[in-house]
Amino acid sequence: MEANVFRFRDARSAPDPVLEAGPVAFGSQPVPLVLDNGSFQARAGWACPGPDPGPEPRLQFRAVCARGRGGARGGPGPQVGNALGSLEPLRWMLRSPFDRNVPVNLELQELLLDYSFQHLGVSSQGCVDHPIVLTEAVCNPLYSRQMMSELLFECYRIPKVAYGIDSLFSFYHNVPKNALSSGLIISSGYQCTHILPVLEGRLDAKNCKRINLGGSQAAGYLQRLLQLKYPGHLAAITLSRMEEILQEHSYIAEDYGAELQKWQCPNYYENNVHKMQLPFSSKLLGSTLTAEEKQERRQQQLRRLQELNARRREEKLQLDQERLERLLYVQELLEEGQMDQFHKALMELNMDSPEELQSYIQKLTLAVEQAKQKILQAEANLEVDVVDSKPETPDLEPLEPTMEDVENISDFEPLFSEETPEVEKPQVTTVQPVFNLAAYHQLSVGTERIRAPEIIFQPSLIGEEQAGIAETLHFVLDRYPKAIQDTLVQNVFLTGGNVMYPGMKARVEKELLEMRPFQSSFQVQLASNPVLDAWYGARDWALDHLEDSGAWVTRKDYEEKGGEYLKEHCASNTYVPIRLPKQASRASETQTSGRGSGASGSGAGDQA
Repeated sequence: MEANVFRFRDARSAPDPVLEAGPVAFGSQPVPLVLDNGSFQARAGWACPGPDPGPEPRLQFRAVCARGRGGARGGPGPQVGNALGSLEPLRWMLRSPFDRNVPVNLELQELLLDYSFQHLGVSSQGCVDHPIVLTEAVCNPLYSRQMMSELLFECYRIPKVAYGIDSLFSFYHNVPKNALSSGLIISSGYQCTHILPVLEGRLDAKNCKRINLGGSQAAGYLQRLLQLKYPGHLAAITLSRMEEILQEHSYIAEDYGAELQKWQCPNYYENNVHKMQLPFSSKLLGSTLTAEEKQERRQQQLRRLQELNARRREEKLQLDQERLERLLYVQELLEEGQMDQFHKALMELNMDSPEELQSYIQKLTLAVEQAKQKILQAEANLEVDVVDSKPETPDLEPLEPTMEDVENISDFEPLFSEETPEVEKPQVTTVQPVFNLAAYHQLSVGTERIRAPEIIFQPSLIGEEQAGIAETLHFVLDRYPKAIQDTLVQNVFLTGGNVMYPGMKARVEKELLEMRPFQSSFQVQLASNPVLDAWYGARDWALDHLEDSGAWVTRKDYEEKGGEYLKEHCASNTYVPIRLPKQASRASETQTSGRGSGASGSGAGDQA
């Protein structure tokens, strides 16, 4: 295979094993359970205290569900995550509890939690006696948090929960713990991208900005580009394969315009294009068959059709004969004088008179005779075909050549000796195929490698009227004084699964260099593991604040202050309580109305 030809992995997820029961307690405190509730992938594991907090999250699965057909009638129930195997055959059945990155369908969210608890060895029957650290969206709506708290406290009866933002947990994992860090977080995930300013360790929620573009929109854009380019392979260009191309073959151009100019060079294109090989069958019907084989195949198909027609004629003939025998039996009843049975049988046949019965018998007899003649004729034709297919070769006496024939042959020998090799050569070359079948099933991914991920910097490429990362970054910085701007740009932090493209860090540095003042300094840092650092940070936070009552929402807090209540910490949203307008009491309303009526009465008396 060529150096720039790659095969699709078409990875199929294996079902997650049901693990043994995890650590129950450490001292007097139960071990916290850490859940990174992402819109693309969910991750779950234990936050084990001690020098070795444990391996990476024990459970990672796609946050989607599919309900099997007939589940209510005892069939297979809903399947979650890795139990689905390949997603493409079930793409039309997949359902997610998320709208963008906010969970809105709590019934499906309950299925994800049940799947997590079951495969971590936690019994969800009765209660889940473990504190839970759960990630949520930036500026999560109060109603969404209220439904999530209701699900956790009422359904699973957990002791306490702590909510946090995944990108802030990743920031917490990568910065030193001994200082209140300030910085600017660029978090790009599957559904959206956020610009989050952090001042002295706390999120400045008023100046957070969201771009409704992420990995999902990039995969959809890449799919449309390749389907327009290769209309003959529409079914093979699936979203799963587009995600694979984005993850393994795409990159961010430091200068998008200059990079497109490079791709116009034929040599650069040939050296950098990635040819994705689609699966195909090497057997092309009709390409290697000779004329005799094609004729033999046609004869076989003709024999099958003749046998099928003969079988149908015999079945129809048998049915007609049974009907004829039934009608003749009814006619015998009439001839024997059994009128009661005759009229009863006539009613069953839905006939009105003996004349109608006689007419139907004549038509059916004629149809049976014609069917028998057709069957005999078809058998005779089949025998003739078999005889003709093997023609007899007559015995011919060998003829001895005369002297005149030998002399004539000797005259033409030099002509035949020169023409014979020229006649044999083209017979060998005609077997070669017309085109390369493997090349026909290749997708040449050239400029698409940079066009698809570029949408988070230029949303106008897909017709979105939004600002890109660079414009949004500049807008957020302009909302602060110059001193705070200098502090924020010293710690620009990149996290999320959609920032793992090669060249992402260099592109952000280039954009900052263009927007910052001359000779000003800045620093861009990429998360050590942009995908899993959110879970690692949540685990670190749970271990550091295990006994801090000011960071956990207990069941008592839930019952007293409602499901939307949140205790703020370094990785949480800002809590904004619901403020309802105060309604005046009925007593005060009657008093004001009484005063108004008394004043109007006195005014009327004065006028009188």
